[in-house]
Amino acid sequence: MSSSPWTKIGHGFAWFFNLHLDPYGQDEAERNDSRHASQSHPNVELYDERDPTAVDWLLSITPTPRGILHYFYRLFPFLHWITRYNLIWFVGDLIAGVTVGAVVVPQGMAYALLAELEPQYGLYSSFMGVLLYWFFATSKDITIGPVAVMSTVTGGIVNRAETALPDVPGHVVASALAVIVGGIVCFLGLARLGWIVDFIPLPSIAAFMTGSGINIAVGQIPTMMGMNSKKKRFSTRDATYLVIINTLRNLRYTTIDAAMGLTALLMLYIIRGTCSYLAKKYPHREKTLFFISTLRTAFVILLYTAISAGVNLNRRTDPLFSVLGEVPRGFQHAAVPELNSRIISFFTSELPAAVIVVLIEHISISKSFGRVNNYVIDPSQELVAIGVTNLLGPFLGAYPATGSFSRTAIKAKSGVRTPFAGVITAIVVLLALYALTAVFWYIPQASLAAVIIHAVLDVVSPPNVVYQFWRISPLEVIIFFAGVLVTIFDSIEDGIYTTVCVSFAVFVFRLFQAKGRFLGIAKVRTIGDLRFSSRNSENQSLSQDQKVTANAREGSISSERNLFIPIDHEDNSNPRISVTHPYPGVFIYQFSELFNYPNATRFLDGLTAGIFKATRRTDPESLGKLGDRPWNDPGPRRGKVLLDDTEERPTLRAVILDCSAINNVDVTSVQALIDVRNQLDRYTQPDIVEWHFANVRNPWTRRALVAAGFGFIRPNRGDAEAGKRWKSIFSIAELADAASPLSINAANEKRASGGDEEIAAQSPSVNEDESSVRRVPVYGLNRPFFHADVQEALDAVLENIEYRPPIFKS
Repeated sequence: MSSSPWTKIGHGFAWFFNLHLDPYGQDEAERNDSRHASQSHPNVELYDERDPTAVDWLLSITPTPRGILHYFYRLFPFLHWITRYNLIWFVGDLIAGVTVGAVVVPQGMAYALLAELEPQYGLYSSFMGVLLYWFFATSKDITIGPVAVMSTVTGGIVNRAETALPDVPGHVVASALAVIVGGIVCFLGLARLGWIVDFIPLPSIAAFMTGSGINIAVGQIPTMMGMNSKKKRFSTRDATYLVIINTLRNLRYTTIDAAMGLTALLMLYIIRGTCSYLAKKYPHREKTLFFISTLRTAFVILLYTAISAGVNLNRRTDPLFSVLGEVPRGFQHAAVPELNSRIISFFTSELPAAVIVVLIEHISISKSFGRVNNYVIDPSQELVAIGVTNLLGPFLGAYPATGSFSRTAIKAKSGVRTPFAGVITAIVVLLALYALTAVFWYIPQASLAAVIIHAVLDVVSPPNVVYQFWRISPLEVIIFFAGVLVTIFDSIEDGIYTTVCVSFAVFVFRLFQAKGRFLGIAKVRTIGDLRFSSRNSENQSLSQDQKVTANAREGSISSERNLFIPIDHEDNSNPRISVTHPYPGVFIYQFSELFNYPNATRFLDGLTAGIFKATRRTDPESLGKLGDRPWNDPGPRRGKVLLDDTEERPTLRAVILDCSAINNVDVTSVQALIDVRNQLDRYTQPDIVEWHFANVRNPWTRRALVAAGFGFIRPNRGDAEAGKRWKSIFSIAELADAASPLSINAANEKRASGGDEEIAAQSPSVNEDESSVRRVPVYGLNRPFFHADVQEALDAVLENIEYRPPIFKS
């Protein structure tokens, strides 16, 4: 058969660079194995595996015209549902949009104060967040806008900019930060890298939210108590523990602001608690009570604004307590964001924390509500949405925004139907910007501080959540408390870095410390459904077929089978069950984790240690003279006979590797496997160890193992008997309709209900049907040492173990 020009060119390069294209005789071996298997089983159709190639991989990642169109179509998810928009959906969106709008207006202004900005910037961020998000959203519940933690991070940057960049207004720095953060996040989304967020585990997110909530709440207490209203006595941007100490030291400076703050906070909790209690007592009023509870923030702000207006209407130059002050009408700060190297270089060190905050809050919230409301979000598309929002928002004066947990929960419970509810919320914010700015002047700052405290304390993880963490993974509770403590005693940014870095370090440690386990065989039976034993009386009313099924299940026991469990019962199986190796000198070894360069040595060290402990050297004389022996295994001295307690141990015959936990391998891990193969071959010489692999599902992993000489029988050297090379054991599937699970069950039921005469009468047709069934192998016949499961691998070993063909002799 003539080779193609490309093959000839490839062989020419191989000759020039002295490349060994087939060092293990793979081509010849696979042809022989496939031919032998097909000859031994003529009723099985031939199937040989084909290794994937680099060209296949390139083709799989090369975008097709259809794929490119689909990519751009997915960038605008609203196209999927907008054509089916209807009046019922609009009513749900209208209610949810207005409800969220009533909450976001006071919250937005309060969070702007956290960001060290004037309150209108919070409204700008709220408007742009909800207006733009619906174009790119894959979540109907998320509400993008200013949030407490991101506002605090932004406020820290703006606060430091006042000293480092005194000629640059704070809102310019905040807008520049939003553009850069938005650009980074948008790039991650367009590159479809949303999976990066999965590197941050739940305990780290909980620690970040808990520490941030405590930090923000403590920082708002001085404002709520009025300690800094007349004179700024201490900074609330210090570490949380210092703010607590300074607050206690300055309690004597509490002003009348405390009356507006403490009572507002108390009223918020009273309304929520009362509504929750009444909802349980009067379930038919639950919806009404939910809306009352949801609008408590707007109600409290309106009430205290009215009180403030009554007190300060004639005292605008000297208000009795601190008020919000002037809020410009409309978008008076709309402009192109100012970006230059001086501003960007100032907050470059803060960018990782800012990006992580945006990612954590938004993706974790959207995934959570997607699971609750039975839909799946696209993390990468969500990054596009939040990135575009932060890129375009600064043109109207917005600062960094992300998903809000409290407003998202309100939106979900309000009956939102589509992301279009954000447009309704934007209209509410727009009305507030143009119609209510005169009223905003009278809002007490202490009451806004109470609103912030009330909102952020909801994100603090309650003790029961931490207890559940402890029950699931005690180590991660340490990570949780580490993140909280660093946030309290240092800063939110360092708390974020701590939890992320420690979580990644724990992941790497677990990967490095992974260990395999030796599996043994336990003979087991499965007990049937014994519940039928208490229903004998019910069988009287069943039909004949139902009685047969019930009697078959009643107290029945299935056929005996092999169960592969760890020899040392470390999987918590019953230690009274006798578990043994399947055969003297045959070992089943299971990888518990990925098999890659970090843990390859540890896995294989455990394998060899277990084998050496349970076996003996096949030929002690193979050690040779004393001077030729390895220093770590010298054997007995010349003329001395060493009593060897290993004499009763078997010699090593075969190793079965359960690769169900392995997806990919790398050069380091495969080379380590080759080294262990060579080591064990020296240990068993003149024999050679058989290596069988079960549950290898990834074709690239199979290709890597084949390239290392595994998976097939190397060509014999001419001393094997004809026809006795290897007894092929493999799994097949039947392609006839009669072989489908449903038809097999029906046939079994027929046999169970029919008599012997009926079975005998049907046997000729059954034989005819069986002769027409097509039998095909599950995996290639050219790789006899790759098996569908552990049982098949063990069958192959035991079928051939007594007859050791000369192919296994050196």
